[in-house]
Formats: sequence, structure tokens, C-alpha cells
Amino acid sequence: MVCLVSRPRILHICRAEKFIPPFIDLVYTNFDPGLHQFVIFGDHQKFSIEDRVGAYRIENGFLRKTAGKARLIAQMHRADRIILHGLFTRSVIKMLFLMPWLLRKTYWFIWGKDLYGKRERVDSKPGLKDFSRRFVIRNMGHLVTHVPGDIELARIWYGASGTAHQCLMYTSNLVPELQVDELSRDVVAVQVGNSADPSNNHLEVFDQLASLPTDNFRVFVPLSYGDKRHARRVIDEGKRLFGDRFVPLVDFLPPDNYQEFLAAIDVAVFNHNRQQGLGNLISLLGMGKKVFLRPDISTASLLNSLGIEWFDVSKLDLSPIGELSKAHNVRKVRQAYSKANLIAQLDEIFTG
Repeated sequence: MVCLVSRPRILHICRAEKFIPPFIDLVYTNFDPGLHQFVIFGDHQKFSIEDRVGAYRIENGFLRKTAGKARLIAQMHRADRIILHGLFTRSVIKMLFLMPWLLRKTYWFIWGKDLYGKRERVDSKPGLKDFSRRFVIRNMGHLVTHVPGDIELARIWYGASGTAHQCLMYTSNLVPELQVDELSRDVVAVQVGNSADPSNNHLEVFDQLASLPTDNFRVFVPLSYGDKRHARRVIDEGKRLFGDRFVPLVDFLPPDNYQEFLAAIDVAVFNHNRQQGLGNLISLLGMGKKVFLRPDISTASLLNSLGIEWFDVSKLDLSPIGELSKAHNVRKVRQAYSKANLIAQLDEIFTG
């Protein structure tokens, strides 16, 4: 069923990432496609938007890229709402800095790394590039996330004054509709991190695992995107410590296959020093898996607010999660991270 919304026209500015094609499909299935346009920067081959009407690529090459950016400026002025899917693209930040009147109708879908990744120390003097970015964040009209702590940090770090909106944002943050079979295994499957980003702090976890008084586990590490140099270091150290019990995942898996991989995990260790990997986290908790986190990040505060049980990464062990805790977590996550909730939240952003 198509949910018709009244005008406005909504312009989505995105970087080509795995979240975007499913998001476009969700919008086109549940809202009026004629009211939405998508402009995509980045690697269009890896995350294709072909055959999606209303989705445009910013092409490579000086002339084509310049023409695409000129058209984007016109689209930004015509749109009633602008949605930034992550704040990563330097040219878009420049446009908003030079045309600040557009900011009041701009919604920033906060991804995490765009909030944390380029923040300078409070006591340092920002450069010109960072000054424009800080100005844009400070004057952004709307801030969108499902992690309240991230909005608090945006206000503290950047002086952000925009209206806060609670939204799950992407289908990757939904609990998968996947039947998880209970398997009896002698070897514990341990997932470490969600990407090759150094913020996963893989090597710290490897040291903890290597010091455990047991070796009846295998270590699975998703490394299909992120820092390739760091991925190589992680692989070398993982093989040195665990030998054939170490399994790096270096190839990108389609969403259904990746969910099957998560379903086979027993214990997940997310040693991130910032909010990251929430799609993985929600899927794992919704499947009843035991999850370890750092207690000082906004993700932990979010789970606490939802009444979801998680474990402190500094006290790592591979014992199974209790049946009552598992059932409680599954119920809470499935209530909060449903497709119906996502559609309702997007409808409020698109029409409210």
C-alpha cells in the first residue's frame, strides 16, 4: 500500500553506502515517490541505484561533476525539506555554509562517524574547513537519530540548536524477520567489531580473548569496509593469536547472507570508543545474542533507556546469556525496532 503524503517535496542528499538503496526502496514503497528526489555522491558501482526513478548520481569528471553540483544547488532551493544522509561530503558542507538560509529546512540524519570522526579537541583552534563544518552543524534546523546521546553530544561539542527527531532512519536498524534456530555447539562463535574502522579496537579484544582459560571458540571479524591498512593488521594479529580459529570476513555480503552470519554468532564484542555498528547490534540483540560494549558510549545509554541488558567489555567471558535475559532482550528490541515504527517516524519527518 502506498501512503500518500501531502506536499512537500523532499530532497535527499546521500553518499553511496549499503544503507541507501534499501532506504530508497522503502520510501518508494510506502510514500509518494513523486515527492522524493535522491542525489548520490560516491561509488555508484558498489552500491547501485540503477532503475530507481528520481535518484541521480553526481558523476565523475570535472564538467559532469560541476554540472551535477549546479543542478543540486537548484534542487536544494526548490525543495521544501533537505535530508542529509550523513554529513560527509565536503562540497555539500560548503554549499550550506555559503547559503545558510537553506539550513533551517535541512535535516541531518546522524550516522555516527560524521559526528565523532572529525571533532577537534575543545581546546584546539579549528581550521577554516572545520569552521564551516561547525557553523553548519550549529545552525542545522533539524537533528535526526535514534540515539539521544548523539544529539546531546552535537549540542555540547558544536552548539547545535536544531530540533531533535527520534527516528530509526534505515532498514539496517530494524530487527530482521529471521527465524533463529537454537543450535547446540561445542565451539563458541565470537564476533569482534563490525568493520575495519580502527575505532573497533579489535586488538584489545584479541588480547582479552587470548588470555581466557579456554580455546573452545572461533573469532569472526567483519572487515569488508573501513580502513584497509588496519584490516591487514587485524588479520595478521588474528592469525598469529588464534590460527585457524580466526575467520576474517573480507568480502561484502548481501543483507540476507549477513543476517544469516549474525544468526550463527553466540557472543558479540563491540569495543568501539564511539557509537557505531548499531545495525549489527540491534540485529544481534533481537536474535537473543550476548553483546559486550563499552559502558561510556551513547549506545550503552540508549540500551539502558530501553531496558535492554548488555555486558561490559572489560569483563569479557564466553558464558551463554541467561534464557530470561535473552527473551527479555528479544521482546524489547522487537518492540522498539520494527518496520512499522520506522515508517511512522519517517512520515512525521516528511510531513510534520
